[in-house]
Amino acid sequence: MIIKPKVRGFICTNAHPQGCKANVEEQIAYIKANGQLAKQTNNSPKNVLVVGCSTGYGLASRITAAFGAGAKTLGVCYEQPPSEKTASAGYYNTSAFHDAAAEAGLYAYTINGDAFSTAIKDQVLAKIKADLGKIDLIIYSLASPRRTDPVTGQVYTSVLKPIGAAHTSKNLNTDKLKINEITLLPATEEEIANTVKVMGGEDWELWIDALQEADLLAENAKTVAYTYLGDKLTWPIYGQATIGKAKEDLDRAAKAINLKLQSVNGSANVAVLKALVTQASSAIPLMPLYLSILFKIMKEEGTNEHCIEQIQRLFTECLYTDEPRIDSANRYRVDEKELEARVQARVEAIWAEVTEENLLELTDYKAYTDDFLKLFGFGIDGIDYEEDISPVVKTLF
Repeated sequence: MIIKPKVRGFICTNAHPQGCKANVEEQIAYIKANGQLAKQTNNSPKNVLVVGCSTGYGLASRITAAFGAGAKTLGVCYEQPPSEKTASAGYYNTSAFHDAAAEAGLYAYTINGDAFSTAIKDQVLAKIKADLGKIDLIIYSLASPRRTDPVTGQVYTSVLKPIGAAHTSKNLNTDKLKINEITLLPATEEEIANTVKVMGGEDWELWIDALQEADLLAENAKTVAYTYLGDKLTWPIYGQATIGKAKEDLDRAAKAINLKLQSVNGSANVAVLKALVTQASSAIPLMPLYLSILFKIMKEEGTNEHCIEQIQRLFTECLYTDEPRIDSANRYRVDEKELEARVQARVEAIWAEVTEENLLELTDYKAYTDDFLKLFGFGIDGIDYEEDISPVVKTLF
């Protein structure tokens, strides 16, 4: 079939296998050139579990561990294989990662299923016992709108709403390139609790508990979960909002896990990363417009980064260094370039002025759309999007 992007609102319903492969290979090349850690020393990962490994920051983490440190990686994702339609982008990404790992002689294994479930956790534990022995780095990078409680079977759904009062803000309709005001109504107590249940730290804790009970945590094991905080413009939807409560629960979980990991001299931290175009962020009100402005400013400043650059710095400046970049709440910080006062002041100034008429002049909306399409393997140099290709790829996971 000839595969062209099918975009509806904030999602793309198909993906291009060759484009996804090129995207993965580009990230691998970056790490080979810039992200080398001291392989097989106490200051680099050896056996890594990535929960949420197939896209965005999770994929970048797996690439960095494998190709930057020579680590064995076990990934967990929930991706759609090809049928009469294309596979999901994460499926193609993971297939491409496996191809590259096999070529490089690196161990890689992926379990495709619901990471929230007990059954998948049990599969992961069994594979670790069989192949790896013990894990020294656990990356928790799940992004899901809903979660089934593994004990009760109840399904919880998250919402993106402010807390306490409605919030009205500019918003960019990316289908019509219209800028209008959007009002988000405040969340109910039940909606807040449900969002924490999905996006908070409970499942992260369950993963660590399962690994610890099975005696699969190495001495000095590290674990990190990813978050975003933002600043003034995004605070109403990230901070004083349901997502903010979930992120607070990640901080709670980090403290609890740190206590549990004392037995192996381990550590748990939340890592704060910069705003990027991901499948999750594209669905969040305000973010397409904010990102379009931010990219323009940060590119002019020479400080813009994508997932792979962020994670490379997380590994080298936080996880595996004697002087990690860490804040008073014990969070790793690699969002400092986005939050520079000069950058945020310029973003706020454009935010106040931007209209539909000057959108393409005042922002880098093209960079936003390019990054969005790239998530699904489209718009990548060197790929012939007129070629009739099979959506089926070699399955190594």
